[in-house]
Amino acid sequence: MALLAAVFAGWFIRGRWHELGFNWAVFAASFLGLRWRWMIAGAALSMLTYPGRALRWAVMVERLHPNPSRWDLCKATVIGFAAVVLLGRPGEFVRPYLIASKLRVPFSSQLAAWFLERICDLLAVLLIFGFALTQVNAAHLRVGPKLAWVFETGGYVLAAFGAVAIVILVLLGKYSVPMRRNLLNLLRFLPSQQHQKADRIVTAFLDGTSAIQAPSTIAKLVGFTVLEWLIIVMCSVCLFQSYPAASGLGMREVFIFLGFVAFGSIVQIPGVGGGVQIVSILVLTELFGLHIELATSMAITMWIVSFVMIVPFGVWLAFHEGLNWKRLRELDRQAVCEAGAVENKGEIG
Repeated sequence: MALLAAVFAGWFIRGRWHELGFNWAVFAASFLGLRWRWMIAGAALSMLTYPGRALRWAVMVERLHPNPSRWDLCKATVIGFAAVVLLGRPGEFVRPYLIASKLRVPFSSQLAAWFLERICDLLAVLLIFGFALTQVNAAHLRVGPKLAWVFETGGYVLAAFGAVAIVILVLLGKYSVPMRRNLLNLLRFLPSQQHQKADRIVTAFLDGTSAIQAPSTIAKLVGFTVLEWLIIVMCSVCLFQSYPAASGLGMREVFIFLGFVAFGSIVQIPGVGGGVQIVSILVLTELFGLHIELATSMAITMWIVSFVMIVPFGVWLAFHEGLNWKRLRELDRQAVCEAGAVENKGEIG
């Protein structure tokens, strides 16, 4: 982990440390002065997010598989997030693939559950970002030129993303049966065998979204999503408090930080990109006025606690389940191929 952190720090400031006046001694001292009680509390809260995600997934598969094993879902979640760190974004498909294998349900149904999870998190991010936008002036923060673009276009992007997400939820919740019928009617030109396969894929995908057809399950999804993001907020509070120089930043500043970082991770900020670490450093320096050394240290620490820390546990569970690096790569490729098949069927429609 320390090596990864050092590589990232070197990559971020390569060729620019003279220009930025980056002080390596100050950077190193920021780690030495950590308040470890707060750091451990933040790490513990970060680990709680994985069982939380497993519980939310259990709600989404209740209709397909009543009383699923929470432990199996938790293991798949931990392995899946470790795969994302090790394999990149294609590793996202490992978790739904593992869950589908464990529960013996179609992969496309768990791809739909993953899609629902992404929408729930997207709506949570948009709410947090919207709140952050309203709090910047109240906190008397000075916005730098790179983040000015976020203020100029963020509201419109927020509205567009939110509207699309809500429309998708409404369509899947209320009109899944007509959608299935109309889509299969459009695919009548396919040979009988291919049409039956398309029927199974479309049906399984829509079955995977059946959780949003009942008010009780919607309430559970909302509740678990709120709980998940409350844990993330409290984790960020602890990580802020673990740095003495940033301990004066309160709950409002944490919401602002999370809102901008989450938004920047979804939307590529011109001249900056969408990397979590880079956006974190930008927000900490431009909005909160922290020195580049402290901002870089905090960004690295948050990245390790939020993402990298789960990797050893995920690798151990993968070996315990009889998986290894080669098998994970095979699962990844197989899942991507099956996901591509599902997407291609949708494009034909």
